[in-house]
Amino acid sequence: QVELVESGGGLVQPGGSLRLSCTASGTIYSINSMGWYRQAPGKEREFVAALTEFGSAKYSYSVEGRCTISGDVSKYTVYLQLNDLSFEDTAVYQCHADVRGSSTTTHSWDYWGQGTQVTVSS
Repeated sequence: QVELVESGGGLVQPGGSLRLSCTASGTIYSINSMGWYRQAPGKEREFVAALTEFGSAKYSYSVEGRCTISGDVSKYTVYLQLNDLSFEDTAVYQCHADVRGSSTTTHSWDYWGQGTQVTVSS
């Protein structure tokens, strides 16, 4: 049982910026990676960015150069800095974590947050 809580979403004008945050809690031995996905109305869920426990970051081509993922996965916290936002960035942004729950096994599980709404509008 792991809970991911996101915050930082809201209404922003085109060209503006937002910083999203996500914190995990619950039965956690360690987290292999944490990241962000987004889903706009009528579209499929899309990968945005991810950060491993070793600090390695990956980005989707759609946001590369306009966002930065940061945080400390070992402390169960990750951030997503979104810059130069446009209408196409409007979506529900969901936090994801690959969680190892026990010291007796290396098996890990996927967990998802409820999502935070980002709306870009003039």
